[in-house]
Amino acid sequence: MRMILSFVLSLGLGVSSGVAAVRAGSLAQEADINQGLFYMAVADEIRKRCADISPRVMTAISYMRALKAEAQSRGYTEAEIDAYISDKAEKRKIRGRSDDYIRSMGAMPNDGPSLCDLGRAEIAKQSPIGKFLKAK
Repeated sequence: MRMILSFVLSLGLGVSSGVAAVRAGSLAQEADINQGLFYMAVADEIRKRCADISPRVMTAISYMRALKAEAQSRGYTEAEIDAYISDKAEKRKIRGRSDDYIRSMGAMPNDGPSLCDLGRAEIAKQSPIGKFLKAK
């Protein structure tokens, strides 16, 4: 199950601002899509580092499909989406953004106990991040 979620999230983690050269209007400018990918990136970091929290795999898969469908409805081709999500620089950007958020919430990236606390708080708030997680 982790392999499925890792695959789904690996698709999403890079979709934050690449492919700008492909067309004038790029996925980098799609704030709502990028925000959704950010939520998934934070949830992924939490679930990887906290043994007390597991992913909601079907929720993540469904959400990623919806994000992709939304991008396609805005005119992005499959090739543009694939190129965008493969961009390593963009993956680093979203990772930095998710690490900044984690720190702003009083947790530390790569620190299991603090990420568990953050994950439980996100689940309790039923936040956009918490919807991808469940306490064991």
